[in-house]
Amino acid sequence: MTTTVTLGLEGHPLAAWRAILHDRAPVALDPAARPRVAAGAETIAAIVGRGAPVYGVNTGFGKLAHARIEADDLATLQRNLVLSHATGVGPALPDPVVRLILALKMASLARGASGVRWETVQFLERMLAADILPVIPAQGSVGASGDLAPLAHMAAAMIGVGDARAGGEVLPAAAALARAGLTPLALGPKEGLALLNGTQVSTALALDGLFAIERVFRAALAAGALSLDAALGSDTPFDPRIHALRGHAGQSDVAAALRALVADSGIRASHKDCGKVQDPYCLRCQPQVMGACLDLLRQAGRTLAIEADAVSDNPLVFAETGEVLSGGNFHAEPVAFAADILALATAEIGSLAERRVAMLTDGSISGLPPFLTRRPGLNSGFMIVHVTAAALAAENKQRAAPASIDSLPTSANQEDHVSMATHAARRLGEMAGNAAAIVGIELLAGAQGVDFHAPLASSPILERVRATIRAAVPHLDEDRFLAPDLAAARSLVIDGAIAAAADAAWTTIALD
Repeated sequence: MTTTVTLGLEGHPLAAWRAILHDRAPVALDPAARPRVAAGAETIAAIVGRGAPVYGVNTGFGKLAHARIEADDLATLQRNLVLSHATGVGPALPDPVVRLILALKMASLARGASGVRWETVQFLERMLAADILPVIPAQGSVGASGDLAPLAHMAAAMIGVGDARAGGEVLPAAAALARAGLTPLALGPKEGLALLNGTQVSTALALDGLFAIERVFRAALAAGALSLDAALGSDTPFDPRIHALRGHAGQSDVAAALRALVADSGIRASHKDCGKVQDPYCLRCQPQVMGACLDLLRQAGRTLAIEADAVSDNPLVFAETGEVLSGGNFHAEPVAFAADILALATAEIGSLAERRVAMLTDGSISGLPPFLTRRPGLNSGFMIVHVTAAALAAENKQRAAPASIDSLPTSANQEDHVSMATHAARRLGEMAGNAAAIVGIELLAGAQGVDFHAPLASSPILERVRATIRAAVPHLDEDRFLAPDLAAARSLVIDGAIAAAADAAWTTIALD
């Protein structure tokens, strides 16, 4: 049974967010957070009682912040804010991502600095428990002031407006809430602003990308080691002394993983004393390239772990002094930078794998039959399979251009620099899918190459990997309809089957 993730005052590791996203881990509020949340709400109530002007409580928003709002209109102000900001377009975000968005918003509000009532935070908890998920369009946020449009769709569902999924069925939000025995939330002062202001959508998308890329990364290491054996390559470049002299943690850790992957390979032992001097870079420089990617994944993971627990709405309530301070925590630049470096790493993981597919299919370099087929000419073998890998690698390179530098002013130049974090993060899912397809192609090519060395066997770990591949895709003896083979191999990467088959090699490459 999946352990419940408790959200409240303490920080949470990446594993907690991974469990919510992938395992549908139950989520619960920490009761210890209640006094702090209540203190923040009481501070807002006191301000309303005094009539002091505070942004977002009794004023307009953005460029209209100068407009004072009378006490009788404060509830209407918050409702109008939600309705006017729910302007998203495009396909709906996937349910697992929406579930994570709600959990991230819970964690942020539970810090007590947003001025919302405890029952408002509990409403999110109850929606998650009942599997009531707002339908949130994927497009429309520039990543400052927070993810306004998508989070407004989340908030709209909470007040019974828009659509929501209930048990997978799309219903009007009010009907979905009613099915769970919930009455639409009546927003208190500042609550609409607190719900739709923040970086939870871009952070959820970036975490989703990070976890997908993590699986692709591990599968790519297994594929690279399998290709090494298929091409009768050397494991000397993985010697720890080489990497100690350079000093990068990721490089040393990847080298250790590669040593574990190829340990006790019968194929490697068969050519230990061959006259081959050096392998192509795609084999020899795996620790350097993949190690640099691992360093980026870890850096992004640290940033996103901090952001996941952050209070990123505005203004912020400091109950201990009774102050409400206006700042800029909604600006998602840290998330945008994290997404951009993840995009770079993903493009390079796929690029290196594509180069190994090209090497394996070139018999003059690999020493294997041309295009990995015994009867070239009559059969094309892996010729066009490599073309597919090249096309996907090129597509990912194009998508890896940084989004964070592409700011456009909004809100009549009040919001004159934005992060573009949301689509920077959203592209990661498709990029990870492309990279998974490239790595899946390499796994097929590497397994095919190792097959040619029978009766010699690879290492125990790589033989488990090869058995996982062969359980889904048979050896290619003659040309056949290959699209299902590629789809099956991609699924083995995305679903984590390849990473699981090589699990014993991953002791040095954890993200957290």
